[in-house]
Amino acid sequence: MQSPLNTQNPNNYLFDTKHLKIQVLGGIRFNNLEAMRVTLGIQKVGKEQVLRQNIDLYNDTSIEKLTRKVAERLEIGTTIVRRDLDQLTNELENYRLEEVENQSKQYEKQVKVLTEKEIKEAREFLQSQNLIPNTQENIGKSGVIGEEINRLMMYLIFTSRKTNNPLQCISLGSSGAGKTHLQSKVSELIPEEDKIEMTVLSPNAFYYFNRTELRNKLILIEDLDGAESVLYPLRELQSKKKITKTVVHKDQKGVTKTMHLTVEGPVSVAGCTTQESIYEDNSNRSFLLHIDESQEQDEKIMFYQRQLSAGKVNHTEELQAKILLQNAQRLLRIITIKNPFAEFLTLPASVFKPRRTNAHYLQFIEAITFYKQHQKFHHIDKETGEEYIETSIEDIQEANELIKEVLLRKSDSLTGACRNHLENLKEYLKKQNQTQFTNSEIRRNLRVKETTLRRYNNQLLLENYIRKVQNKTTKSYAYQITNPEEYQDLKVLIDKALQDCMTQIQLATPPPTNPTKKTAVKPIKPKD
Repeated sequence: MQSPLNTQNPNNYLFDTKHLKIQVLGGIRFNNLEAMRVTLGIQKVGKEQVLRQNIDLYNDTSIEKLTRKVAERLEIGTTIVRRDLDQLTNELENYRLEEVENQSKQYEKQVKVLTEKEIKEAREFLQSQNLIPNTQENIGKSGVIGEEINRLMMYLIFTSRKTNNPLQCISLGSSGAGKTHLQSKVSELIPEEDKIEMTVLSPNAFYYFNRTELRNKLILIEDLDGAESVLYPLRELQSKKKITKTVVHKDQKGVTKTMHLTVEGPVSVAGCTTQESIYEDNSNRSFLLHIDESQEQDEKIMFYQRQLSAGKVNHTEELQAKILLQNAQRLLRIITIKNPFAEFLTLPASVFKPRRTNAHYLQFIEAITFYKQHQKFHHIDKETGEEYIETSIEDIQEANELIKEVLLRKSDSLTGACRNHLENLKEYLKKQNQTQFTNSEIRRNLRVKETTLRRYNNQLLLENYIRKVQNKTTKSYAYQITNPEEYQDLKVLIDKALQDCMTQIQLATPPPTNPTKKTAVKPIKPKD
C-alpha cells in the first residue's frame, strides 16, 4: 500500500487524507530523534483557508491544543483532526527511521575480504623474524618521509587499538611542522573500517554513536584545538573504556522518561596540537610524539617534494607497501597477552607521573607482543581455557629502543617546544665557541620571535636552566646556560635504568636447554 506521505520535495512534504491537506514546511530533522518539531500548513479539502502552526508532534498536550484550534478554524470534527494528525506522526516517524538507517548503511565502511594471495603475503610478513625492521622499511616505502622513530611508534600505537588496553598519542610541534601530515600518512596504513577521522566535534558527539560502534577503533582528531568541547568524554572513554549520558525523552503520549546513552570502548585516540601545556590531562594519558623540526628532516621532505614534482616517485611501490601493512592489520586478532618479565621492569626515578608512565611502558611492550602474535606460541590457560601469548625478551629490547625518547621527554621538566629551543641554543653556542648569549643575538641567528623567546627565557630561568650574568665592561646583561650536559646526563640515566632492567631479566631467566632448537609457532587462521 502506497504511503499518503509525499516526500519528493525535501522542503515541503505533502500529506493528503479524505478530509485534510497537510504540508510539512521545511521537512523534518534527522539528528534529533527524541523530538518531531515541524511547521504544518493545514487546509480543509476544497477550502482555501490554511492554518499554519509550529509544533512538536511528540508533545501530546500541544497536539490536543492544535486539534481544537483546527476543528474550530476549519469547521471539522476533532475526531477526524486527531486521527489525521496521529497518522501523519506515524508516517513521518517511519520515514525518518528509514532514512536514518539508509544513511547509516551509506556511510558504513565495508570490511575488505582478502584474497588467498593477500592472506598469504600478509601472514608471511607477520611471521618474518625481522618484523619490526621490516615494518619500519615498509612505512618508509609507503611515503612517510623521515620521522623514523615517531612513525614506527605511531603505527604500533594505532595497532594497539585491537588490544584490551589501547594506547593513545598526541603529536606536538610548531605550526607547519608536519604533525597532521605524519598522523594522516601513518593512519593510511590502517584499514578504513577500523578508523574514524574527525575534524570538528560537537559537545555531545561521542554519546550518539551506537553502543559498540567505537569498540577497538582508531579515532583520529586532526586538531585538538577544534575539539576542546569533547575532551572530557574523550578522557573518560580512554580511562574507563565507557561513557554514559542521561537524557530526558518524551514518548508519543508526552510522558517524560529518562534514557541512558552508553558508548563502549576501548579506543585508541590520536590528535595533533601546538599547545602542549593546555592539554595536560589528555597528554598524561597519551604518548607525546614530538615532531622532528631539524634541518636534516627539512632536507628529507624537500628532497621528496622535488622527486614528486619531477615524477620520480614510485607510486606503485608506495601503494603496495600501504596495502601490505593494511592487510597485516586485518590478520591481527584480539588475544590476551602475558608478560612474564613485568616484575623486573622499573622506570628511572626521574620520570614524572611514574604510575601512568609505567602503565604506558608496559602497554607499549604488550603492543609489540600483540603485533608479533603470528610468531608466538599460543598457550592455553589450564584453569580458564583462555588462549594467550607471552612477551619475549626481544620484545622488551625492541620496546626499549623505541621508547627512550618518550621516557626522556617524560623525565624533562620543560615543555617540548622549550626543550627544543634549549638544545638549539646549546648547539649554537657550541658552534660559536661561546658560553654567553643575548636576546638580540638569538633572535637574529636562531630566528625566534621576541614574544616566544621571552616565554622560553622565563621558563628556563624559573627551572634554573639558564642564569643572568652581567658584563663587567659594558655593564649590560646576558644569559648563560647553567649545565650544558644536563640533557645528555638524563639520557645516560634512562639508558642505564633500561639496561639494568634487561640485566635483571637475563640473570633471572634460565638459559635454554637446547639453544639450537626453535620454538614451534602455532599458525593463526584468519577470521572468516
